[in-house]
Amino acid sequence: MKPTLWQRLDTWARRLLPAGLCLAFVLLSVVPVPVPGYAAVVPMLVLAAVFFWAVHHPRLLPPAVVFAVGLVLDILSGAPMGQGAVVLLAAYGVAASQRRFFHEKSFAQVWAGFVIVALLASILAWALALVAGGPLLPPRAAVFQYLLTVAVYPLVTWVLHGVQRLVPAEA
Repeated sequence: MKPTLWQRLDTWARRLLPAGLCLAFVLLSVVPVPVPGYAAVVPMLVLAAVFFWAVHHPRLLPPAVVFAVGLVLDILSGAPMGQGAVVLLAAYGVAASQRRFFHEKSFAQVWAGFVIVALLASILAWALALVAGGPLLPPRAAVFQYLLTVAVYPLVTWVLHGVQRLVPAEA
Protein backbone atom coordinates (compact mmCIF):
# COMPACT_ATOMS: atom_id res chain seq x y z
CA MET A 1 0.00 0.00 0.00
CA LYS A 2 1.39 3.36 -1.03
CA PRO A 3 1.76 5.87 1.84
CA THR A 4 -0.42 8.95 1.65
CA LEU A 5 0.99 12.43 1.20
CA TRP A 6 0.49 13.16 4.92
CA GLN A 7 2.32 9.97 5.92
CA ARG A 8 5.25 10.88 3.67
CA LEU A 9 5.31 14.44 5.05
CA ASP A 10 5.21 13.06 8.60
CA THR A 11 8.15 10.73 7.91
CA TRP A 12 10.08 13.53 6.24
CA ALA A 13 9.48 15.88 9.19
CA ARG A 14 10.56 13.23 11.67
CA ARG A 15 13.79 12.66 9.73
CA LEU A 16 14.53 16.39 9.89
CA LEU A 17 14.15 16.54 13.69
CA PRO A 18 17.88 16.08 14.49
CA ALA A 19 18.95 18.87 12.11
CA GLY A 20 16.13 21.10 13.28
CA LEU A 21 17.04 20.60 16.92
CA CYS A 22 20.69 21.36 16.20
CA LEU A 23 19.62 24.62 14.58
CA ALA A 24 17.36 25.35 17.56
CA PHE A 25 20.33 24.83 19.88
CA VAL A 26 22.36 27.22 17.72
CA LEU A 27 19.62 29.82 18.12
CA LEU A 28 19.49 29.24 21.89
CA SER A 29 23.24 29.77 22.00
CA VAL A 30 23.13 33.17 20.33
CA VAL A 31 19.98 34.63 21.90
CA PRO A 32 20.97 37.62 24.02
CA VAL A 33 20.52 36.94 27.71
CA PRO A 34 20.55 39.88 30.15
CA VAL A 35 23.28 38.33 32.31
CA PRO A 36 26.64 40.10 32.30
CA GLY A 37 29.32 37.99 30.65
CA TYR A 38 26.92 35.20 29.64
CA ALA A 39 27.69 35.55 25.92
CA ALA A 40 31.31 34.58 26.57
CA VAL A 41 30.45 31.39 28.48
CA VAL A 42 27.22 30.15 26.89
CA PRO A 43 27.27 26.34 26.87
CA MET A 44 27.92 24.63 23.54
CA LEU A 45 24.48 23.02 23.30
CA VAL A 46 24.87 22.20 19.62
CA LEU A 47 28.08 20.28 20.39
CA ALA A 48 26.14 18.10 22.82
CA ALA A 49 23.43 17.51 20.21
CA VAL A 50 25.92 16.65 17.48
CA PHE A 51 27.67 14.21 19.81
CA PHE A 52 24.34 12.60 20.75
CA TRP A 53 23.17 12.11 17.17
CA ALA A 54 26.60 10.90 16.03
CA VAL A 55 26.49 8.20 18.68
CA HIS A 56 22.81 7.20 18.38
CA HIS A 57 21.67 7.97 14.80
CA PRO A 58 24.52 9.22 12.58
CA ARG A 59 22.47 8.65 9.42
CA LEU A 60 19.95 11.24 10.60
CA LEU A 61 22.64 13.91 10.97
CA PRO A 62 25.12 13.43 8.12
CA PRO A 63 28.41 15.36 8.02
CA ALA A 64 27.08 17.79 5.39
CA VAL A 65 24.30 18.84 7.77
CA VAL A 66 26.79 19.16 10.64
CA PHE A 67 28.92 21.40 8.40
CA ALA A 68 25.90 23.56 7.52
CA VAL A 69 24.89 23.85 11.18
CA GLY A 70 28.45 24.89 12.02
CA LEU A 71 28.38 27.60 9.36
CA VAL A 72 25.08 28.92 10.70
CA LEU A 73 26.65 28.99 14.16
CA ASP A 74 29.63 30.94 12.82
CA ILE A 75 27.41 33.45 11.01
CA LEU A 76 25.13 34.06 13.98
CA SER A 77 27.83 34.10 16.66
CA GLY A 78 30.38 36.22 14.81
CA ALA A 79 33.06 33.55 15.06
CA PRO A 80 35.62 33.21 12.27
CA MET A 81 33.90 31.58 9.30
CA GLY A 82 34.43 27.84 9.38
CA GLN A 83 35.50 27.59 13.02
CA GLY A 84 32.21 26.13 14.26
CA ALA A 85 31.94 23.87 11.23
CA VAL A 86 35.43 22.43 11.79
CA VAL A 87 34.87 21.96 15.52
CA LEU A 88 31.48 20.28 15.06
CA LEU A 89 32.77 18.06 12.24
CA ALA A 90 35.75 17.00 14.35
CA ALA A 91 33.50 16.17 17.31
CA TYR A 92 31.10 14.34 14.99
CA GLY A 93 33.95 12.34 13.50
CA VAL A 94 35.31 11.29 16.88
CA ALA A 95 31.87 10.39 18.24
CA ALA A 96 30.80 8.49 15.12
CA SER A 97 34.09 6.59 14.98
CA GLN A 98 33.59 5.47 18.59
CA ARG A 99 29.92 4.60 18.11
CA ARG A 100 30.52 0.88 18.60
CA PHE A 101 32.31 1.58 21.87
CA PHE A 102 29.40 3.68 23.17
CA HIS A 103 26.74 1.19 22.07
CA GLU A 104 24.96 -0.39 25.06
CA LYS A 105 27.15 1.53 27.55
CA SER A 106 25.79 3.27 30.62
CA PHE A 107 24.95 6.95 30.55
CA ALA A 108 27.96 7.67 32.78
CA GLN A 109 30.32 6.06 30.26
CA VAL A 110 28.82 7.98 27.35
CA TRP A 111 28.97 11.18 29.38
CA ALA A 112 32.64 10.50 30.14
CA GLY A 113 33.20 10.18 26.40
CA PHE A 114 31.45 13.50 25.89
CA VAL A 115 33.64 15.10 28.55
CA ILE A 116 36.71 14.14 26.51
CA VAL A 117 35.21 15.16 23.16
CA ALA A 118 34.02 18.49 24.58
CA LEU A 119 37.48 19.18 26.00
CA LEU A 120 39.10 18.48 22.64
CA ALA A 121 36.45 20.59 20.87
CA SER A 122 37.03 23.50 23.28
CA ILE A 123 40.77 23.37 22.74
CA LEU A 124 40.29 23.18 18.97
CA ALA A 125 37.85 26.12 18.95
CA TRP A 126 40.23 28.21 21.03
CA ALA A 127 43.20 27.31 18.81
CA LEU A 128 41.26 28.07 15.62
CA ALA A 129 40.17 31.45 16.98
CA LEU A 130 43.79 32.18 17.88
CA VAL A 131 45.03 31.27 14.40
CA ALA A 132 42.20 33.08 12.60
CA GLY A 133 42.59 36.21 14.68
CA GLY A 134 38.95 36.08 15.69
CA PRO A 135 37.46 36.88 19.08
CA LEU A 136 39.46 34.92 21.62
CA LEU A 137 37.86 33.84 24.87
CA PRO A 138 39.98 34.45 27.93
CA PRO A 139 41.21 31.08 29.28
CA ARG A 140 38.99 31.35 32.38
CA ALA A 141 35.89 31.95 30.25
CA ALA A 142 36.81 29.05 27.94
CA VAL A 143 37.18 26.71 30.94
CA PHE A 144 33.88 27.90 32.40
CA GLN A 145 32.15 27.42 29.03
CA TYR A 146 33.54 23.89 28.85
CA LEU A 147 32.34 23.10 32.38
CA LEU A 148 28.87 24.50 31.63
CA THR A 149 28.72 22.42 28.45
CA VAL A 150 29.60 19.25 30.36
CA ALA A 151 27.09 20.15 33.08
CA VAL A 152 24.15 20.65 30.69
CA TYR A 153 24.86 17.47 28.70
CA PRO A 154 22.46 15.33 30.81
CA LEU A 155 19.62 17.80 30.19
CA VAL A 156 20.34 17.95 26.45
CA THR A 157 20.50 14.15 26.32
CA TRP A 158 17.21 13.85 28.20
CA VAL A 159 15.51 16.11 25.64
CA LEU A 160 17.10 14.31 22.69
CA HIS A 161 16.17 10.86 24.01
CA GLY A 162 12.57 12.03 24.08
CA VAL A 163 12.85 13.25 20.51
CA GLN A 164 14.60 10.03 19.47
CA ARG A 165 11.35 8.16 20.10
CA LEU A 166 9.71 10.24 17.37
CA VAL A 167 12.34 9.35 14.77
CA PRO A 168 11.36 6.62 12.31
CA ALA A 169 12.67 3.19 13.34
CA GLU A 170 14.17 2.39 9.95
CA ALA A 171 16.33 5.52 10.05
